[in-house]
Amino acid sequence: MMYDVAIVGGSYAGMAAGLQLAQTRRHIVVVDTDQPRNRFSARSRGFLTQDGKSPEDIVAAGYAELAQYPTVDWHKGEVETIVGEVGDFTLTLAEPRAAASSFRARRVILAAGVDDDLPALPGLKERWGTHVFHCPYCHGFDLNHGHIGVLAHSAAAMHLALMLPDWGKTTLFLNDAFAPDKWQLQKLDERGTHIEHGAVERLAGEGVKVVMADSRVFPLEGLFVVTQTIPSTLALRLGCEIETTPLGRVIKTSAAQATSVPGVFACGDIARPVGNLSLAVSDGALAGQAAHHSLVFDL
Repeated sequence: MMYDVAIVGGSYAGMAAGLQLAQTRRHIVVVDTDQPRNRFSARSRGFLTQDGKSPEDIVAAGYAELAQYPTVDWHKGEVETIVGEVGDFTLTLAEPRAAASSFRARRVILAAGVDDDLPALPGLKERWGTHVFHCPYCHGFDLNHGHIGVLAHSAAAMHLALMLPDWGKTTLFLNDAFAPDKWQLQKLDERGTHIEHGAVERLAGEGVKVVMADSRVFPLEGLFVVTQTIPSTLALRLGCEIETTPLGRVIKTSAAQATSVPGVFACGDIARPVGNLSLAVSDGALAGQAAHHSLVFDL
């Protein structure tokens, strides 16, 4: 079967794209690994009508809405390769399930999200998404204005260190990663951000405690860190132009979420340096409409 659009990634952006296309009664297939980026978090914040709900509940509600449309097929699996050109792409699964090993589609939407390259600090990976975060808009409110930390991995930590005092008493752990200049020190002081010098040795405790190399310990409600995003290798193999940002690599797209490869669109975290649920859904809706326009007008 030749699908009109194949969507790689069935989380928030992918489902939003699919919902737009479902309205057109075009035949689409969504291929998903069931590994959303925020799967470790208890709650998601800032998405209208879904504020404070768990990621799995929001994903389940989206899936239920898409499942109502007879022209939408859903397959669990990982797309390993995409070959072809606009009008005739072939997507092959890494581990074929049942009879489905590949799909053909006229257009492709990449919504597979990103991986986070985390600092190699003992105890950090185990607390990712539960006590260690990257987005204050997604997680800051639930810290109840408690003590918050920012772990410096580079000078990019300044951005979080200046923002986070709105969510709680903030400490910037320089971690021997960078030294703020005079202007930066002045801005940190104006925001009331405390500075701790010295290297961080590890994270410990049932919640999160920052343990310094000199044995000092700082209990926190939450710790924030700037990660580097890594996009799906599918985009690289397809030849999509990649943009390097201070927060990592993302697929470069047009205002209509089109990539540099004709017939291929991208949306969500894979195509923007700053991601959250609301922005992913917005990008996905735009990508779905743009893919439909491309089909109608043979773009």
